[in-house]
Amino acid sequence: MVYDAEDTRRRIFDAAAAEFAEHGLAGARVDRIATAARANKQAIYLYYGSKEKLFAAVLRAKLEEVRVSVSLDPDAVAESVGQMFDWYREHPELIRLLLWEALEAGDEPGEGERERRDAFREKVHHLVDGGVACHLPEDARVRAAQDLLFTVMGLISWNFAVPGMCRLVLDEETDQAALARRRETVVEAARRLATANPAATPPARGG
Repeated sequence: MVYDAEDTRRRIFDAAAAEFAEHGLAGARVDRIATAARANKQAIYLYYGSKEKLFAAVLRAKLEEVRVSVSLDPDAVAESVGQMFDWYREHPELIRLLLWEALEAGDEPGEGERERRDAFREKVHHLVDGGVACHLPEDARVRAAQDLLFTVMGLISWNFAVPGMCRLVLDEETDQAALARRRETVVEAARRLATANPAATPPARGG
C-alpha cells in the first residue's frame, strides 16, 4: 500500500483537534493522538514539530474555518448572528480550544496573534465600510465596530462555553432545548443592537 502523507496529516489533525478540545494543551497526550490517528508519534513531530505547534495549527485552522464559513453582514446583522450561532453549535470544539488557550497561555503573545489580529481588523473594516457607526468620526467608527463585533461574539460563544449553566439558568431539561431558546434570544438581541444603532444603516444620500 502506498503511503498517503496527506491522509496521515488529516487524521493527525482531526485526532489532535478532538484531544486538545477535551484535554487542553497541557493535558493532551501525543501518544493518544497517534493512536486515534492510526499514525506513529514520529509522524506527528515530523509534520508539526511539537505538541505546542500542533495545538497552534489546529486553533489557527479552526479560526480560519469559521472566518470563511460565516461573517457579520452589516446589512443583515441578526441573520448573520443566527448563522454564526448555528456554526458554533455544529463546531463546539472551537470554543473549547479558545477556553483552553485562555487558561493555559502566559502573558506573552501567542503564536499567530498578529495574523489573528489582522483577521479581526479585516472584519471590523468590513463593518465600517458597510455603514456601521457612519454618523461618527472615522476613528470612533472603528471603535464602535470593534465593540459591536466583540459584543456579538460574546452573545454567541457564552452559550457554548457553559452549556450546563445555560440549561440551569433557563430551567430547561436538555441542553438542546436551552440552546434553541438562546438562539432566538441572541438573534433578537443582535437585531435590537443593529436597529438601536443609527449607524447600522447608512443615511440616505439626497440630491
